[in-house]
Amino acid sequence: MRAVEFHEYGGPEVLKVVRAEIPEPGPGQVTVDTAHAGVNFADLKARADGYRVASLPHRPGLEVSGRIRAVGEGVEGLRPGQEVVALLDGGGYAQVAVADAATVFPLPEGLDLRTAAALPTVLPTAHALLHEVGRLRAGESVLVHGAAGGIGTVAGQLARAAGAGAVYGVVSSPAKAGHARDHGYDAVFTAASFPVGVRRATGGRGVDLVLDPVGGDTLRTGLDVLADFGRLVSFGNASGAPPWHVGQPELAARGHSVAAFSVLALARSAPEALRRLAERAFRTVTDGTVRLPVTAEFPLSDAAGAHRLMGSRTSTGKLLLRTAD
Repeated sequence: MRAVEFHEYGGPEVLKVVRAEIPEPGPGQVTVDTAHAGVNFADLKARADGYRVASLPHRPGLEVSGRIRAVGEGVEGLRPGQEVVALLDGGGYAQVAVADAATVFPLPEGLDLRTAAALPTVLPTAHALLHEVGRLRAGESVLVHGAAGGIGTVAGQLARAAGAGAVYGVVSSPAKAGHARDHGYDAVFTAASFPVGVRRATGGRGVDLVLDPVGGDTLRTGLDVLADFGRLVSFGNASGAPPWHVGQPELAARGHSVAAFSVLALARSAPEALRRLAERAFRTVTDGTVRLPVTAEFPLSDAAGAHRLMGSRTSTGKLLLRTAD
């Protein structure tokens, strides 16, 4: 089979197409003949900085769609030939991927394999940020960083469907603002303008909930634009800044709270909780609440092109690799 790996850290050019043996599933695992693989910012950080890479060579890819090839010992409820989507701990940039059965889900009704490849990371993450962790209530205001990306595109729609009083977004360039507005956002700011923009839009009150994948100075500023008793949920550190520990003195004065979420960490520590979360989240696509815009698709052989586009910070929505021949 063909797969994409990197043997050293660096730019997109280190991604190489290789020939590899077809893997066999171990106990509690399945193998999937993949149709599409999702491209995520975590893949770029793995390639450039070694994020979540145990050793080299490394094969990126955290989510795939396709058909089950084989099931391992002890796997129940899944069968060869079944169309599925899967959340992986890496290895998705390949024609055959190995997945733990606990994070493999039957293809949701009414979806094709191309659209469904965008589900495993984006939908559960956006749902958890707003509901399970962020505890959004009807009438509250939300600020989402990365509003034009995969998670941001979904978060705007979910917040609107939940009855948010106002949904504000932050994008990396004004060119992305239209995409965000088309997916649930009332007003969209740039990274430089959002502190002033939020205060102006809310009459100085601030927002009830901030969703932040950036970290560093952006997280600090996000705390500054929270309303009294507001919440901030961190779900990444795209800035690469050193971790910043928020202390009781910073939070106590206005009753602020900070939480965090990682769909990959949840998959490892509480797979049954992830399954319940994913089932709730996937229903928002099958019932029409959420649209999943796949804005660009690349062949497996051009995984580097997908990384270049995402790394340019000009992409919107979800990027996919076409892994099947």
